Order: sequence, then structure tokens, then C-alpha cells
Amino acid sequence: MGECRRVRRSSFAGFVILASLAPAGAAELPAEIKQAGVLKLTVNSTYAPMEYHDPATNELKGLDIDLANELAKRLGVKIVWSETPFAELIPSLQTRRADFIISGISDRASRRETADFVDYLVTGPQFFVLAESDAKVATDLCGRKIGTTRSTSFPQEIEKWSKAVCEAAGKPAAQYVPGENSIDVRNQLKQGRIEAAVQGSETLPYAQSQETGKYRIVGEPIAFGYQGIMFRKDDAGLREVVTEQIKAMIADGSYKVILDKWGLGANAVREPMLNAAPQ
Repeated sequence: MGECRRVRRSSFAGFVILASLAPAGAAELPAEIKQAGVLKLTVNSTYAPMEYHDPATNELKGLDIDLANELAKRLGVKIVWSETPFAELIPSLQTRRADFIISGISDRASRRETADFVDYLVTGPQFFVLAESDAKVATDLCGRKIGTTRSTSFPQEIEKWSKAVCEAAGKPAAQYVPGENSIDVRNQLKQGRIEAAVQGSETLPYAQSQETGKYRIVGEPIAFGYQGIMFRKDDAGLREVVTEQIKAMIADGSYKVILDKWGLGANAVREPMLNAAPQ
């Protein structure tokens, strides 16, 4: 199996100015959450290892689940989890079915009109193919059918990459094929309906470990960004208290323990950042 390449934090050097979030005083939970003692959180559980159901126990697991549970413990509240398709994550925040979103969602400028992101993980879209594919480098994918989840930022990233790398060099454009989620996209790849696929770089090591010898990564990530915890614009108080707790988790090492547990220590940020992704 090809070597699994993580997104390197150094790739952002000189590219993004870190936006430190440091409230002047200790923030407090909003009164309604504190009084209820409950956080309502919604996830799309098809994005292992960020959030998924353990095949053996059906337990909801993942890096985001561990981070949220640690946050809740420190805040003295319990989490009531619900699940929804990825495309419904943002509506669930806007309609207040969720207090915030921590579910493998990328910080993007287009999503900041009604929400703020506290960025906590480095990410980037990555090509992968079946192990037996003849594609060796990314340019081998020009003109081929490439699948990814329709409701993510990855379709636009594939289009930008195709224009800059394929079409600019006189090669045929990549052909984007939509999928419902990462599981659907991998199934399309195995069924031969697409020739390559794109997922966040943080998910591919897990996919490779679950289906040994099935997938091979091609090239480096085609873009760089951050995953963020998504808050409504009018929930600055909740955003600040969560940010303080993430800073504390980074300082005391519990953040690193969680990332290392899921094999994603190289995707760590030095501190939580507000709306820092360059997209």
C-alpha cells in the first residue's frame, strides 16, 4: 500500500496568519445551556474516523466525538446526540436543533455569512484510487471520472484543480461525479463507476486500515484548510467558552492525546483560530 501522507501544518507557513482567540476574561456558558445541563449536538456519522458507528457495537465513535465529550465534561454538561445527512448540518445549526456543529465540517468563507468557525484541525482534499489503478501521479487523473461528496467543498476543489493542472496544460478536464457521502463514494469506486475519489486527508488512513490493500493515495492534497466547530453568529458567548476549553486542552496535552489516538497528530493546530481558513 502506498505511503499515507498527512497534511502538514508547515504547509500553512506564510499562507495563513494565525488568529488567536483570547477573550479578556473567563467566558461562561449561555444561561439556557447551563440551566438545562445539556448540549444538543448533531453529526453526520459517515465520516470515519471523525464520526462513525463502530461496526461491532454500533456505538457512535470518532475524533470529533471524543473532543466533544471532553468539552462537555469540562463544561459540566451532558451531550444529547442526534444524526443527520451532511447537507442538513448547517440547517440544523440555523434552526437551533444543534447548539454548535462539530462534525468534520470545513471552515469556508462561503459558510461565514451566518456562522463563525473555531478551527481545530488541519485538513485538505486528497485523491485516492483502487490499489490496482494505473494512476501513479495526480495528472494521470485528468480526463477521468472523480467522485466526491456533493455537499462538501470538494467538488469546487476538483474543478479548480482540473482547470489549473489539467486544462491549463491542454489535458482533458476531470469529470466530477457526485456522491451522497464518503461511504457512497468509496462504493462507487469499488463498483468501477468512478476511477478516483476525493476525501479529506484526515479520513484516508482510517479507510486504508479498514480495507487493507484496497486504496492507494495519489499525490499530495490539492488544497489546504481547516476543520472548524461551527457556531451561529449570535452565539459569541458559547463560541468563546468552547474556545477557552480547547485552548486548555491543547495546553494540558489532552487534545494531543485524542488526535494521536486517531492517528492524526500531524493534523494538529497550535491554537484554536477564528475563521482562519484561506478559502
